[in-house]
Amino acid sequence: MTPPLIRLIVFFLFISVFIAWIEWWSWRSLSRTWGGASWWGAFRWGWWGVSGAIWVVFAVNSFMWPQWRQTHPEWMSALAALFIVISVPKLVLAAFEGLELLRQAGLWGVRQATGDATPVSRSHFLGMIGHGAAAITFAGFLYGVTSGKYAYRVERHRVRLPGLPEEARGLRMVQLSDAHLGSFPGQPQPVIDALKRVQELQPDVIVFTGDLVNLLADEAEPWVEHFKALEAPLGKFSILGNHDYGDYAPMSEEERASNLQQLYRIHERMGFRLLRNEHVVMGAPGAEWVLAGVENWGVGFRQSGDLQKALAGSGAESRCTVLLSHDPTHWEQQVMGGKAPVELTLSGHTHGMQMGIEIPWLGIKFSPIKLRYRRWGGLYEEQGQTLHVNRGFGVLGFHGRVGMPPEITLLELEPVV
Repeated sequence: MTPPLIRLIVFFLFISVFIAWIEWWSWRSLSRTWGGASWWGAFRWGWWGVSGAIWVVFAVNSFMWPQWRQTHPEWMSALAALFIVISVPKLVLAAFEGLELLRQAGLWGVRQATGDATPVSRSHFLGMIGHGAAAITFAGFLYGVTSGKYAYRVERHRVRLPGLPEEARGLRMVQLSDAHLGSFPGQPQPVIDALKRVQELQPDVIVFTGDLVNLLADEAEPWVEHFKALEAPLGKFSILGNHDYGDYAPMSEEERASNLQQLYRIHERMGFRLLRNEHVVMGAPGAEWVLAGVENWGVGFRQSGDLQKALAGSGAESRCTVLLSHDPTHWEQQVMGGKAPVELTLSGHTHGMQMGIEIPWLGIKFSPIKLRYRRWGGLYEEQGQTLHVNRGFGVLGFHGRVGMPPEITLLELEPVV
């Protein structure tokens, strides 16, 4: 057997054991509470029928992915969504069952130590909380894969930038990021409608901050005309994200290079000027500002970005500069704190993990991605330098969004007086 096949088999066995644990403990949780109900027999057949289907889904995704990602993308998308929608609520059930077992073990230990022979009873209250949490989780994830991923939201920000020419006051910059077009087989109408909303914002300039595709340039081909239809008087500019290089696809180096060249051409056909460690000077003489773009640079990811090269000859030291950089850790490592003369950086990459909760008027802003990225969504300002992290236009992995709508950003720029 080849090493890739061995790794696939080992991965499959590991995940199989994990799923088996989830199945058993979630079943225990339900059967202990509802096992005597009149409808339990029919429910049991339905439960294990769905569980068997989930195992088939997992096997197909594991072993057929290299072929089906191109030949049956709709099936792959649907199977991945089904797997998540069913499995995550079961994980919640299993977690609460584990808490219940820990509670029983703790009480048993205390009673053994004190000589109390009273049997340890099961807490139905804890089980009911688990069942309610699982039901809410199921409803949330079902919404996320059916409607949530299409619930596009326009985020509007007024950003004050030191050194921005007065002539650029009110400049409307629309940012898109992380389209991941391979996750939208069949060109769903809600995605097309969302792109039309971009034009309705009357942008002066449109920027795209990376990850146009998941793996292959071919994923973007059906979308060329829709992106080409976007217009802005000052132009359309783009950069690459970590997924755009084909690093995660099983290709030879020659195939990867060819795939990347194809993606370069697609950006051009879409009407975007792809900035690869370079800049353009915008504005009329005497009122110039700089728009720069770097290739992907991120902590733990490809680091092809060269900020010094991108800014060389731009006059960034005396001109207001906007930087397009896919990964927000680049801002933290090479821009923040005056490390580079950049007033505004636009990033994406995090997707807000496609799940979370944000209630601005209550000051609530949370996503599990915060455990990995300190700056994961929205505006951040440090000593006169601003970062904006777009939560993403598309989806990846989990083909849905829960409490983290896909985003179109409108940034209205103003000079600091």
